[in-house]
Amino acid sequence: MSPLARLSQEVRQYLIVTGNYWAFTLTDGALRMLVVLHFHDLGYSPLEIALLFLFYEFFGVVTNLVGGWLGAHIGLNRTMNIGLLMQVVALTMLLVPATWLTVPWVMAAQALSGIAKDLNKMSAKSAIKLLVPKESMGTLYRWVALLTGSKNALKGAGFFLGGALLALLGFRTTVASMAAGLTVVWLLSLLALRGELGAAKQKPKFTQIFSRSGPINYLSAARLCLFGARDVWLVVALPVYLSAALSWDHWQVGSFLALWIIGYGVVQSLAPLLTSRQRNRVPDGQTAFAWGLPLIAIPALIALAITLDWQANTVLVAGLMLFGMLFAINSSLHSYLIVSYAREDGVSLDVGFYYMANAMGRLLGTVLSGWLFQISGLAACLWVSALLIAAATITSLRLPKHIPRPKEA
Repeated sequence: MSPLARLSQEVRQYLIVTGNYWAFTLTDGALRMLVVLHFHDLGYSPLEIALLFLFYEFFGVVTNLVGGWLGAHIGLNRTMNIGLLMQVVALTMLLVPATWLTVPWVMAAQALSGIAKDLNKMSAKSAIKLLVPKESMGTLYRWVALLTGSKNALKGAGFFLGGALLALLGFRTTVASMAAGLTVVWLLSLLALRGELGAAKQKPKFTQIFSRSGPINYLSAARLCLFGARDVWLVVALPVYLSAALSWDHWQVGSFLALWIIGYGVVQSLAPLLTSRQRNRVPDGQTAFAWGLPLIAIPALIALAITLDWQANTVLVAGLMLFGMLFAINSSLHSYLIVSYAREDGVSLDVGFYYMANAMGRLLGTVLSGWLFQISGLAACLWVSALLIAAATITSLRLPKHIPRPKEA
């Protein structure tokens, strides 16, 4: 009997879900770095590069709303497998001749990739709620932190992979290799994932995609601001700044951001140890507020150093590392809170609504990243980041201090 066969069914499903999420995330991170660096080389402006991701983020908003409803109807295994297949198609779209890689074509491919990413994420995060006993909230926190942290570590590896392979193999060969590898993962997933996972007993109406829960709505608003604050300087402004202003090569930009994301993911995985002062104590709204406060200062201090030209490059690198650590803890806290707030039956509806807000934050941050950087530079992006983090932190005050158990729909 194989080691996997000896594990409980819940643990086996968790490992399969996590493995799918890992494989998808590796290609997603690599694709992001490939597109930013490749099209910067082709002469695209920062705003034009940001617009390449516009549909990626916009359709993430739509997908999380509709995907949560879809997962409650057909099961999370099917929504996860649909996401994997759509990412293969999105990668294949970028294998056309170079003359076809116009802005509308790449935006369409990114739109498909955005739909795929959020179907995959919503399915993975929702599935964990169903694989952990109701009374084991500490275990739920650790499993969510492990999934989220390991995913981001692999996204960082994808950044490195994208930057390195672009320099070594070129754009087309790298994209073709990723499409082939993900096809294998998709075929294995079709055979291994449990069919009924996540399908609601009472099929929700389409009008129920919007949350009526106060805690989920406030948490979603905080999430929107938090991820807008990250992407307003990380998505376009920072890679282009490192490449153009500091004259870093592709592999240097990719490696630096990869190490940042990997460290970010490691801290996310360790969040239960860092945020729980008492054994078996799980986070609440007060915890989210307390960890949000110190994060506000980081982008503001970096922006001040750049504005005053005081050791700007050193402060940028050191500040980015500190920002990553604190942001990782805040992100992990939010990820746990949404899973804990979500209903048992039709969990994907609540998780989908929350990640819709997450996608709206990324969309806002992506567009602002290109626009603000083009008209005012990196410092402006950082000031806006600080304001958005402050908004997320203040919103966290409205979260319950003790997690309620939502009523079943």
